[in-house]
Amino acid sequence: MTRKILVSGASIAGCAAAWWLTSFGFDVVVVEKASEFRDGGQNIDVRGAGREVLMRMGLEDAALAAGTGEEGTAWVREDGSVVAEFGQTEDGSDGPTAEMEILRGDLARLLFDRSKDRAEYRFSDTIKSIEQTEQGARVVFESGDTDAFDLVVVAEGVGSPTRELVFPGENEPRWLDMSIAYFTIPRTPDDDKLWRWYHTTGGRGVSLRPDRNGTTRAMLSVQRPTEGEQDWPVERQKAWLHEEFGDAGWESERVLAGMDATNDFYFDALRQVQMPRWSNGRVVLTGDAAWCVTPMGGVGATLAVVGAYILAGELSQTDDIGTALRSYDEHLRDFVENAQKIPKIAPRLANPHSEFGLAVLHGTLKLASAPGVRDVFAKVLGGKSKDIELPDYGA
Repeated sequence: MTRKILVSGASIAGCAAAWWLTSFGFDVVVVEKASEFRDGGQNIDVRGAGREVLMRMGLEDAALAAGTGEEGTAWVREDGSVVAEFGQTEDGSDGPTAEMEILRGDLARLLFDRSKDRAEYRFSDTIKSIEQTEQGARVVFESGDTDAFDLVVVAEGVGSPTRELVFPGENEPRWLDMSIAYFTIPRTPDDDKLWRWYHTTGGRGVSLRPDRNGTTRAMLSVQRPTEGEQDWPVERQKAWLHEEFGDAGWESERVLAGMDATNDFYFDALRQVQMPRWSNGRVVLTGDAAWCVTPMGGVGATLAVVGAYILAGELSQTDDIGTALRSYDEHLRDFVENAQKIPKIAPRLANPHSEFGLAVLHGTLKLASAPGVRDVFAKVLGGKSKDIELPDYGA
């Protein structure tokens, strides 16, 4: 049986993989380029099969208790009045706001705390090169250290450098023509427990979401093809957002002021990772490095924990790594590809550029929130979450 495994990346996918791999008896080393475990991050949700995985880990109740307290989603006009509001559906299923809404760092922290005494975590380092042999993979780290592993699990982000090192030219990003900035701002008495979402002309959006830390999570989004904004220095990104949202209305002035003072600003252009294969010899991808669906797919965190569980489970069933990795791909491929089926026009329709487009969006949302229709539409907005049956690996 494969014994020594390197996991690159200590966020949700990497920490979940570390927990499950050690549960099945593997020796695990986790390498993370940050100097320490990274808390923080914006709202995510875990649905369907993802919650089942957390339940099998004994973490479902803890994740619910660490939730943001968000109780629903409301689209608002410039004066703050509500166009449409969606809460939990009558049957308790998830809508735009899931029952398990949690900050990225809080979920990752739960997984890290459960795995840190079982796996070896090495911070302030990252993979420089990987040499594969029939016996395994010899890894050279940026620190100059070297080590040998039976398998390397790449659980990095959408721009994973290790993926590009091992799978050169195999990932052609599918850009979704949407740029988003996330950050935390001070809470005001008017902030409630709803995710409040405001759209205005030019494909611009502003949203505010609650957390349990006495602050508010803000998001600024712009729908148009990227011109490389994701690679700009932070100060240039912030200056660009000031230009874009200076006349946007609603809470934009407050959000921009909070952005200037925040210490957790994150900016990215949404793109999907669509890999024809997730493994190459003794290296395998998981999480966003393998299949980033973007926040528009709605199941990123769910896929992170489900992928970790299935990868570890398949490796526990056979001594043949190739067989295990093929089974891992076969179990997840349809679920991933289904989650990635976001029409390119969807971001444009959901983020209108004209007053007419805004009127159509608001009219549609108002109609969809009417009694008798609300539950069905809320489930559509909630995304895909229950399209995979989890194997029982006997952990």
